[in-house]
Amino acid sequence: MTETRPRMTGPDAGESTGVRRPPPQEPDAPMISDWLHIERDGRVIVYAGKTEMGQNIRTSLAQAVAEELRLSVTAIELVLADTARTPYDMGTVGSRTTPIMARRLHQVAAATRELLLDLVVARWRVERDQLRVGEGQIVHAPTGQAIRFGELTQGQRLTQEYDDTAPVTPAEQWTVAGTSAAKVDGWAIVTGARRYTPDLTRPAMLVGKVLRAPAFGASLTALDTTAAAALPGVVVVQAGDFVGVVAADRLAATQALATIRAEWAIPEQIAAPELYAYLKNHPAPQLEQQRFGGPECFEHGSLTAGRAAAAHMIAQTYTVAYIAHAPLEPRAALAEWIGSTLTVWTGTQRPFGVRSELAQAFDLPEESIRVIVPDTGSAYGGKHTGEVAIEAARLARAAERPVKLIWTREEEFTWAYFRPAGVIEVASAVDAGGLLTAWEQHNYNSGAVGIRTPYAVANQLAEYHPSLPVLRQGSYRALAATANHFARESHMDELAHALGRDPLAFRRQNLRDERLRAVFEASAAAFGWGARQPQPGHGFGIAGGTEKGSYVATCAEVALDQASGQMRVVRVVQAFECGAIVNPNGLRNQIEGAIVQGLGGALFEAIKFANGTILNNHFSTYRVPRFADMPLIEVVLVDRPDLPSAGAGETPIIGIAPAVGNALFAATGVRLRALPLVPQDVLIASRTRDDAISQ
Repeated sequence: MTETRPRMTGPDAGESTGVRRPPPQEPDAPMISDWLHIERDGRVIVYAGKTEMGQNIRTSLAQAVAEELRLSVTAIELVLADTARTPYDMGTVGSRTTPIMARRLHQVAAATRELLLDLVVARWRVERDQLRVGEGQIVHAPTGQAIRFGELTQGQRLTQEYDDTAPVTPAEQWTVAGTSAAKVDGWAIVTGARRYTPDLTRPAMLVGKVLRAPAFGASLTALDTTAAAALPGVVVVQAGDFVGVVAADRLAATQALATIRAEWAIPEQIAAPELYAYLKNHPAPQLEQQRFGGPECFEHGSLTAGRAAAAHMIAQTYTVAYIAHAPLEPRAALAEWIGSTLTVWTGTQRPFGVRSELAQAFDLPEESIRVIVPDTGSAYGGKHTGEVAIEAARLARAAERPVKLIWTREEEFTWAYFRPAGVIEVASAVDAGGLLTAWEQHNYNSGAVGIRTPYAVANQLAEYHPSLPVLRQGSYRALAATANHFARESHMDELAHALGRDPLAFRRQNLRDERLRAVFEASAAAFGWGARQPQPGHGFGIAGGTEKGSYVATCAEVALDQASGQMRVVRVVQAFECGAIVNPNGLRNQIEGAIVQGLGGALFEAIKFANGTILNNHFSTYRVPRFADMPLIEVVLVDRPDLPSAGAGETPIIGIAPAVGNALFAATGVRLRALPLVPQDVLIASRTRDDAISQ
């Protein structure tokens, strides 16, 4: 008898050590005026707690409202991420903006449109079906009489509850949504007029710096701030192990900090080479496991029965390293106290979560704290927490002046949290015809997201095991889906080659999910999979998957120069489907950016550490993709206006690493099972293989 048994299901593992979890439900704001206001002059102002971090939600959310009110995008003004003005939002996380916030704004705007029509019907005593909405006004078709939105509302708040049954425009009929609307405020961005947190100033503002420990877990044993305190205009702040300085400008603060003498006790800690054995053998204590995001287990059918029916079985282990988010804008905050009220401007994905952290840190009611998030220079899941906001607020309270604090790149690389490292074990079985009969996957530490296979297999077990993390870890773009897809799609490739099957044909044989099948076929067709053979030293690879309601398939071509040892990714073709597409150009930008970022984790990025110290905490030593590393990238958009729009900020990153790894195997015959793939290892192993063949 086949049985499906979810056991001990826990929340996503992406937000583990050191990251507060948001509340599981988002309270709703019921009135139209909570979300939307029409000024007397007709301007439409929209309020949302989401943050703009370069993903272009200012444009896509404006499109949602403009679609329902029959306006242009430029007529919509968005107020984002201000805890004093916008409805509560759990955070710009989990690819939730498009499927949840955009849908809600469609509903609010549609309800507003219907309310305006009701007002006109009552005022003019006309038939509703004789009215037309467009260009900020309502027109009575038979007479041509028109009235503008602002005339109807007179700038008054629309305190009616919005009706989520108001007719929302189907995607097949979109005229504003579904188009490549130009980026809102794009001119300000490219000319440098856009102001980010590091650009902000306040009257009488000072600048802060914080004393950092030489290693994680270090405790302060001795401190001498005499020289710093004697400097003109310098304020020294100490609260336990927290030590900081405030001065007139950044140079003065940096010089003052350098005069402080501190001694620390540093506990002994492991180094990077010991990482994976440690994670495998140090499970999180039972009482702590939920804090680390688990455990989570899915079991279906019988592995014993599946293995008994198998003609081939394979078991392998895959690993992923700790990597840094490396955002364009490091953490920054500007804090200002007025009496017992606090305002903080900071780049964060969770303004309301940071407000809660500030309330707890300073024992204040949340109503006394306002968090404002200017447009932010990227986050990639790395700005959930409010440490820089708390530090700036602590310094500002002591100095009794507004204080701005900007982390250095070294601080960002060292004291921000990392994408979790992980060990993923996969054991599979297939019958003589190539059908999967058993699949077992265990993930240690990196998380449960994306752990369940999308392939059709009757007997499977997928389990996440929380480990005691070595470094501070938390959310990263796509959470653990990148690790789990790397392991699974590498393993599917191993099975295909063991059976002597084409990797795409083998996947198609084991697929029942038509949406995943469609992106595999779209990517393969655009790439020319099966229609051409790779040149000598080149290899083709394919991988795909699904996460957050969207689907991706990636084909990659790599070239390896045996003489020089240089490996490069030559070409990437990626097909992506996320339901109805809101903004094709915006979506294409998201996908291309995810591919570039994914190449870093696939080929280069890894945090090096020893005894609690990060050894590569600068861009000079932490390798990210460069222009010279860029392949030819082709994006295939699979539009499904018959399906609800899903998020696209995360899923496009999950296919590139396994596709490149599979292409490397095709080029060299050497299988690499660790991220980053370290091309030098390919060359050494390939030469060893060629030498053995020649002998």
